[in-house]
Amino acid sequence: MKTNFFGLVIALVFSLSLTAQQKAITLEEIWGGAFRTEGINSLRSMNNGRQYTVLNFENGQSQIDKYEYKGLAKVGTILSSSQEGVPRFSSYTFSANESQILLGSEFERIFRWSTIGRYFVYDVESKKTISVADDKIMAPALSPDGKHVAYVKDNNIYVFEIASQSTRQLTTDGQKGSIINGVTDWVYEEEFGFVRAYQWNSDGTRIAFIRFDESEVPQFSMDVYGTNLYPYQYEFKYPKAGETNATVSLHLLEVASGDTKEVDLGDAYYIPRIKWRNHADKLSVQTLNRHQNHLKLHNVDATTATASVLLEEKDEAYVDITDDLTFLEDDSFIWTSERDGWNHIYHYDVNGKLKNQVTKGPWEVTSYYGYDAYNKRIFYQSTEMGSINRDVYSIRSNGKRKNRLTTKTGTNSAQFSKKFLYFVNTFSSADTPYEFSLHLARDGMFMQKMKDNKALMTKLEGYEISPKEYSTISVNGNDLNMYMIKPKDFDPNKKYPLFMFQYSGPGSQQVANRWLGANDYWHQMLASEGYIIACVDGRGTGLKGRDFKKVTYMNLVKYETEDQIAAAKELSKLPYIDENRTGIWGWSYGGHMSTNCLLKGNDTFEMAIAVAPVTSWRFYDTIYTERFMRTPQENPDGYDNESPFNYPELLKGKYLLVHGSGDDNVHVQNSMRMIEALVQANKSFDWAIYPDRNHGIYGGNTRLHLYTKMTQFVKDNL
Repeated sequence: MKTNFFGLVIALVFSLSLTAQQKAITLEEIWGGAFRTEGINSLRSMNNGRQYTVLNFENGQSQIDKYEYKGLAKVGTILSSSQEGVPRFSSYTFSANESQILLGSEFERIFRWSTIGRYFVYDVESKKTISVADDKIMAPALSPDGKHVAYVKDNNIYVFEIASQSTRQLTTDGQKGSIINGVTDWVYEEEFGFVRAYQWNSDGTRIAFIRFDESEVPQFSMDVYGTNLYPYQYEFKYPKAGETNATVSLHLLEVASGDTKEVDLGDAYYIPRIKWRNHADKLSVQTLNRHQNHLKLHNVDATTATASVLLEEKDEAYVDITDDLTFLEDDSFIWTSERDGWNHIYHYDVNGKLKNQVTKGPWEVTSYYGYDAYNKRIFYQSTEMGSINRDVYSIRSNGKRKNRLTTKTGTNSAQFSKKFLYFVNTFSSADTPYEFSLHLARDGMFMQKMKDNKALMTKLEGYEISPKEYSTISVNGNDLNMYMIKPKDFDPNKKYPLFMFQYSGPGSQQVANRWLGANDYWHQMLASEGYIIACVDGRGTGLKGRDFKKVTYMNLVKYETEDQIAAAKELSKLPYIDENRTGIWGWSYGGHMSTNCLLKGNDTFEMAIAVAPVTSWRFYDTIYTERFMRTPQENPDGYDNESPFNYPELLKGKYLLVHGSGDDNVHVQNSMRMIEALVQANKSFDWAIYPDRNHGIYGGNTRLHLYTKMTQFVKDNL
């Protein structure tokens, strides 16, 4: 095995004298919140660029407090729910001119991102609070001048005028299961990552919105068992791979008159993004074909409702959708693309002509933060210090004078003030929980620490915590990122069982230099029980270039499975690994992977746990699946060759299959088909269904029960 350590072993350093006093982590502590980190809640920069606000909760009340960046002194409270007429709220948004604040409360979740809630407008000058609507509403947005609030209710768009406290309904054809105006359908929300499908223009005179006609989309139903005598069926539109999607169209609303115009976008199949340019009559629209390998960025003239193409992106596999598009003052724009093999920043003029490629190199831009017009600087996050790390940089729009603004090795992210005077750096690594610090944007100079999690570090000194050892492992012609966790009392002369964890989805990353998540604490607990934990990011995962990521195109799970099997075989050659005790687990995509590894690698893996797995890509949604596989009609072998219920006879090891019956994302149908295939093959296995639980399988003691079951399965079978 070729092993290349690309950094120091990252360890939590404890005094040797404390070793005897250290205790093992428990599941009750993990899922009881004993190791939660502290953060800063809803920080917003003020327009002056020198102050910011934070949402704080004190004595059962919520309040928006204002602070100075320089010195971090609190300078006042803008409003509090202790004031007369102000409800307790859990979200807030300023209007563009900061004259009004939109407050949200009493949220009810619909799907992954969508909610309904009660909303109020607080007038900063008069200190009065007004209710936007009598009922719960979706996706409200203040107009730039702070005079109106648009929102969606019952699939229609409404506008509330604050001064007169009057409401107008601007669309009338909205109907559940048929027409949606201004918010996304299930598959857009899940796969394109947005809910509010309308936007105000810069002067508040127009609203652009997407209309979804999902009347021909097949309907999916789930039994909800609840606590009543009879269960009921929850139904929603869900297009599975190869099936009919909603027909989408783009419309422009004149707010004053209520007149609506449809924009002709030609052969557009998907509309994954809309964004107004700085000119109030100019709108940008991104469209995709069904294969998602041809993106067009359109300019729409709102006065004539006509569109022209500004830019096109094509790829032999697929084009990713991002939120990086930024229009500068002259309506030239910043764009990110993988066209040279790595994700980088490009600058185009107002007409879509390339001015220059701003960043270059064999590394990825992972976040675009914004453009400082005064100093002509772009701020971004990238993997220039190694694919498992993140740092924040500035660079001139001409690609010169690049400056690394963060200095600590690990995961750094930034939130910049308005006018780009300051930024708040959030840093963590495998041995340092989240730290928040203030820096100057011009050069990254440290100004002041805002918050850290030293109390958690002190607490963890009393526990058995083993370091994550980062390295690479060479399999199938690639050096793959890997970490390993060994027992605290590791003895190289002993043999240990190997338990592998992975996700493996396209563009994902599990091997990253960042602070522990809940699964990391579970892995630490298992390490204290004498297991070695390993995680390998195989082909198809992200941040190592376009070709590495897109090699799995048309064959999801095939190469990823081969890499996990090969990695397990290489690790089993280590003198301290027991080659007869190798297990693997994963959730969702990772559950598909662990299932495939156990079956196709039945001479390598002795056990596997699959939580909420896909077992056939034919059962998953159009946008995600077809992006990587095209349709089942075009690529039947790609869909069926890696579907584990097509080869249940390969099962030899111990297998635990878990799903939530209320999973709206990866339907329990996946596990039911796998169960039936294993039953008909007369294979022994373990399984659990959590009633009414969604893809996250949480609520009450659910996670504690799930991980207790998984822990026992590991102990019994590995």
